Amino acid sequence: MATLQAATTSTGAIVSDPQAVRELCESYCFGTLDWEVTEEGELTIWGYDDFEVYEARENGLPDYEGGIVTHEFLRELADHLEADEEFDIQTTGYTKCRFPVLAKRYVVRDGEVLHADLSSPEPIDE
Repeated sequence: MATLQAATTSTGAIVSDPQAVRELCESYCFGTLDWEVTEEGELTIWGYDDFEVYEARENGLPDYEGGIVTHEFLRELADHLEADEEFDIQTTGYTKCRFPVLAKRYVVRDGEVLHADLSSPEPIDE
């Protein structure tokens, strides 16, 4: 059986209400990823897993039946970023030497969530 090998890391972003963001993060499951909101209000997410977010059940386990809610989490997070802050989270990974490799990026800034991956090649201009 092939296993995904992935790594995720983010920039640190200052949030307006650290306690509210802690509660927000606690209401979701990030797989084996770690997250932290420091006393200064800086949020970071990191670890050896794909960045996929699920709602948390009452027992703290992921609600897989509810599906992946990454975009919903990031939209809620956007409301808590300080003005001019940008939260950039990136994941790369692979399953053996199989195609395709995993590469995705989310950027949260100015109240919006942007997503990029390797699915949209663009022509190279001469």
